[in-house]
Amino acid sequence: MTFWRMAQVRETYYAAVYWGCRVETAEECARRAEMFFHRLSRCAPDYTRWFEQADSLKKALQLQFEPTTETFIRFFKKRSNRLGKVGFIFSTWTGHMEDERGGMVRFLCGSDALGASNSCLLQLPKEQPGQERVLTVPVLTEIMRAMVLAWAPDWGVVTSDDLRDSLSEKGYAGTFPGWLTYFSHSRGEVPALPAPARTEAVEDQGTLLILTPERLTASNPEHLALGRHIQDTLHTQGLLAPVVSRAPAS
Repeated sequence: MTFWRMAQVRETYYAAVYWGCRVETAEECARRAEMFFHRLSRCAPDYTRWFEQADSLKKALQLQFEPTTETFIRFFKKRSNRLGKVGFIFSTWTGHMEDERGGMVRFLCGSDALGASNSCLLQLPKEQPGQERVLTVPVLTEIMRAMVLAWAPDWGVVTSDDLRDSLSEKGYAGTFPGWLTYFSHSRGEVPALPAPARTEAVEDQGTLLILTPERLTASNPEHLALGRHIQDTLHTQGLLAPVVSRAPAS
């Protein structure tokens, strides 16, 4: 096994979408959240149960909930889940204690705060066999579709932390490509790109760019060179502007 393949296992991945100021009510955000979790549950068995977070593991495992509109409205009434007068924030996890399974979701929605984007982030499995099961183009494509169709974001990405840091000094949302990258139609048209990169439509919302059929990793020099080449092309086309003026991408 080569060094870069050994290093590949240690890279941690996430899927996330971001959008600018968009004030929405608790009911509107709750409906979006229900749609997201419903679609996400179809992507992999890891995402079929959810728990509130708590001060202890024992307590958290007693707080399983059904991700319905009514449940999220109830959560959003708590002061800890509100962002001032407008906006809501919520975190949940799958209850899997093993590193190779499950993950955590954190979303911020309905906010009009300047310099901080609304977002939804899913931490992906860190070890095998979870990575082997979830970190595939078919599964990740469906995860991104779930995020896009529920949250209507401006931009989204599936990437490793290492790949993000290699391609973007500050990691601002919207300024770098990932293994998968989503562009809403409002950001512009994605140009034709050389193989193995390909694109596909996400209904009438935007375009999903997939750089490689295999897992893209910063520890593979060829993958890193591809990412930088695609980044230069997208930048030239004006597609890599920040979602908001100062928005870190995780």
